[in-house]
Amino acid sequence: MKTLKLSILIISLLATQACKKYLDIVPDNVATIDNAFANSIEAEKYLFTCYTYLPQEGHPDKNPAFSGGDEAWTYWPMIEDFFFLDPYNIARGNQNRSNPYMNYWDGFDNKSLWQGIRVCNIFLENVDKVADLQPYIKERWIAEAKFLKAYFHWYLFRMYGPIPVVDKNLPVTAAPADVKVYRQPVDSVVNYIANLLEESAAGDANTGLPMVITSTTTELGRATKVAAMAIRARVLVTAASPLFNGNNDFTGLKSNNGVALFNTQYDPAKWTRAAEACKKAIDMATAAGNKLYYFNDALFPVDPATKTEMNIRNAVCEKWNSELIWGSSASGNPTYWIQLYAVPQLDPSNLNLNLKGKLAPPLKMAEQFYTNNGVPIEEDKTWNYADRFKLRTAAATDTGIQSGYQTIGLHFNRERRFYADMAFDGSKWFMKNGNYNIQSKSEQHAGKKQSRLYSVTGYYTKKLVNWNLVFTANSTTVESYPWPVIRLGDLYLLYAEALNESGNAGAALPYINQIRARAGLPTVETAWTTYSTRPAKYTSVEGLREIIRQERTIEMAFEGSRFWDLRRWKTAPQVLSQPIYGWDILQTTYEDYNRKVLLYNPRFVAPRDYFWPVREYNLQINPNLVQNTGW
Repeated sequence: MKTLKLSILIISLLATQACKKYLDIVPDNVATIDNAFANSIEAEKYLFTCYTYLPQEGHPDKNPAFSGGDEAWTYWPMIEDFFFLDPYNIARGNQNRSNPYMNYWDGFDNKSLWQGIRVCNIFLENVDKVADLQPYIKERWIAEAKFLKAYFHWYLFRMYGPIPVVDKNLPVTAAPADVKVYRQPVDSVVNYIANLLEESAAGDANTGLPMVITSTTTELGRATKVAAMAIRARVLVTAASPLFNGNNDFTGLKSNNGVALFNTQYDPAKWTRAAEACKKAIDMATAAGNKLYYFNDALFPVDPATKTEMNIRNAVCEKWNSELIWGSSASGNPTYWIQLYAVPQLDPSNLNLNLKGKLAPPLKMAEQFYTNNGVPIEEDKTWNYADRFKLRTAAATDTGIQSGYQTIGLHFNRERRFYADMAFDGSKWFMKNGNYNIQSKSEQHAGKKQSRLYSVTGYYTKKLVNWNLVFTANSTTVESYPWPVIRLGDLYLLYAEALNESGNAGAALPYINQIRARAGLPTVETAWTTYSTRPAKYTSVEGLREIIRQERTIEMAFEGSRFWDLRRWKTAPQVLSQPIYGWDILQTTYEDYNRKVLLYNPRFVAPRDYFWPVREYNLQINPNLVQNTGW
């Protein structure tokens, strides 16, 4: 823990943390809270301290959703090229209750989210003391602190399920019994977060949070009304999903005062509420100028296939583009490391040790993407599913694959998002400074030549690499972009899901189809009617649910969504217990390389693995907390 610059005992939310933990604040060398709020300059620094508790969601080792599930795999054990092994241990089933991995409850990466909540509360309790603060600035800062406090609660809720709600800090004079707080029921936590986010977004365009950030050189990454409403929509869709809506798996999870922490009764009204929240967020985003990103080929002419690929890649990687609703700019270079983890050795004449190429999607992710007709590979009646693992030779007309190169049928005639998101032996990699050919058999330039700097599956995560990255043998220049915590395409798919689940499937289709059109695909109706062996699939709630979930898996691939989606859908035990396969990367010939290799047999234990364990030590200090089911 950091040394105290404040002489205030942190009785944090929980007696768990109440044992003499103190807090650094900005500015340094401030002796009292009064001095911290003596004027607007110091108070703004304190507000910025609230932001510093945001997890670095764009960092490959600080967000469990990158390597803690099944979207990416890597070699094991690792002795270098990592910051934390925590997410990899989670993926391998090594989570524990004595010293939990990625423990943002107590502190991970020097961040305890409960401390972040406490700092927000301190700000809200003291901002009225600032004498030289203009009223409209004060309203904005209060709204920002409320937004961040809600977000920290949301982050903990998604990880731990029912949590204590800390709306006010406990005073240093609080009795021991007051410090031993209880976890609150799921519905209470959700309502608190949703209401606080709505409160933070209140007011017209000139009140509270701004609609858009206008001071782009100094304020990008700060909260807006649109961000607050979009996160609120995500919270309510999650709360309406099977994990939290009518789930009997946690019937026995009760506080030791007898209060049930899960409502086991399914409530369809939660989906209606979620749909309304999504619509409000979309309308506000539209009013603020947000729209789906399309690559401007007038500025940089490319062929149609590459343009579609760049529609997809730059929706994530172009800085502050029109689709971004809220981006994390934490640390100043929020996506520097994830790009280096993702990009392989592209140039055979320039071996660069900074290009790790280790963020490796497994075979199961390659199979998720549609055919070029826009339906699943196992449903497309024109696509040779039975021979998908047999070698074929690419012709000049096979976009995305090097002409004359051999690779398996699985890589042919796929949708553009497949080629935009993933690279493989024989694929092409477009960058602003040129085209690169990926050749990753053993001893080839992108393949395994040593104990590091290679993909363990034979696939690479192209989607996350900004096309402006440049390198030589001795230098690397990475254009870091803000990590998209939420973007408009994500919100469209959340809305479509909520509409379908609340009985309005017809209204859901246009939002899905906008996402598909950007990817160069026909509408759901056209694709399934024309190409699928299940042509009526989209006409039922159950069938459209399958389509929306796969569409979401594809569109949001490698953006940290799947890890949480599988949990809230309650499909994690089946999906995350499937084997991890890659290609035989140690081989040098087409035939030998393109053989499936079993890398790992993971196991998702339900209901235990849906939530993080609370550290045992915390339960000893505060028995009112109770442990999550299965731990």
